[in-house]
Amino acid sequence: MLRVLLTALAALVLATFMTSCAQGVMASGTPEGGAADTRVIEEYRLGTADKVRVTVFGEAALTGEFLVGGNGKISLPLIGETQATGLTIGEFQEEVAAALRDGFITNPRVSAEVLNYRPFYILGEVNTPGEYPYTNSLTVLNAVATAGGFTYRADNRRVYIKRANGDAEEEFPLTTSTRVAPGDTIRIRERLF
Repeated sequence: MLRVLLTALAALVLATFMTSCAQGVMASGTPEGGAADTRVIEEYRLGTADKVRVTVFGEAALTGEFLVGGNGKISLPLIGETQATGLTIGEFQEEVAAALRDGFITNPRVSAEVLNYRPFYILGEVNTPGEYPYTNSLTVLNAVATAGGFTYRADNRRVYIKRANGDAEEEFPLTTSTRVAPGDTIRIRERLF
C-alpha cells in the first residue's frame, strides 16, 4: 500500500514539474534582466527569395516552382504577378485560387509549399560569419555550428537576433531551444571577461 502511495505521489510531483516546465518554456514575458525568456516564432510568412512550389490540380501547365521576387510578388502562368510577401502559405494558396476563379478556372484546387526559405545571417564571435541556408526548426546553436562554432572570445550565454522585418535586435538567452526564423540576423557578441 505504501509503495502504491509513493508511486502516485511521485507521478503527481513529476506531472506538476512537467506542467510548470512547459508553461515556463511557452512564457513570452520579459524577466527582470529585460530579455525575453523564449523566442516565439509566429506562423511563417513568405518573403523575398523564398522558392515556392504551386500545384493546381488537373492543370499541369499552371503547376511549377516559383521564386518570390524583389517586388514581393510571384509571376504565375495565366494570372501573372500575385502578391506573396507577408502572406502565410495558406493565405497565398487562397490568393492564387481567387485569381484563378476570376475568369479562368471554375473551381481551382491549389496547393503551395515552401521549397527553400530565405537564408539567415550570423555575425560576431563565430568562426565563419556569413549567410547560410535556413532549415526547419533551426536553433541558434545549430546556426552557430553551421558557422563553424564559437570563437574563444564568444559570449555563449546571450544572443542578439534581428528579425527580417524588424527594426531592432532583441536579446535572448542562448539555450538549446532559442529558435531562428528565415531571414533573421544573429549576432554573437564578445564576452567581457
